Amino acid sequence: MKMVMPSWFDLMGLSPDAPEDETGIKKAAENLKAVIEHEIKNGIPANRIILGGFSQGGALSLYTALTCPHQLAGIVALSCWLPLHKTFPQAANNSMNKDIPILQCHGEMDPMIPVRFGALTAEKLKGIVTPSRVQFRTYPGMMHSSCPQEMMAVKEFIEKLL
Repeated sequence: MKMVMPSWFDLMGLSPDAPEDETGIKKAAENLKAVIEHEIKNGIPANRIILGGFSQGGALSLYTALTCPHQLAGIVALSCWLPLHKTFPQAANNSMNKDIPILQCHGEMDPMIPVRFGALTAEKLKGIVTPSRVQFRTYPGMMHSSCPQEMMAVKEFIEKLL
């Protein structure tokens, strides 16, 4: 919202219909894809790379993985949304990640990114990837933060994939 702070891309609003910083989102995704390429060149197989993050980082992880030309191991998306959601499923046409496992977690009391936005994202994801691969977990009382139960779910998800 034009305030100076660390971020992956500019946020113009936090609702499903808010305008989005398409240029910034795509640039950030390309930067993350360059990191993936670097890891692959250093001997890490793409299918052992999990993208994950919280809030904007989770949003960027979803967008990047769903538009990535490499088959990745999974996505951890915490308290976030799918950026440029109106461009999907077409934006994922060249992706290798139609069957990628996704763990999406959200606090039921999140005032920044309401849980309804998370639920809409989970439904959209089920139209992009194999629906059974999308796990959407909510946590009562949790705001725009994390909790031990969520971190345990992340740990179990990663252990199962790797």
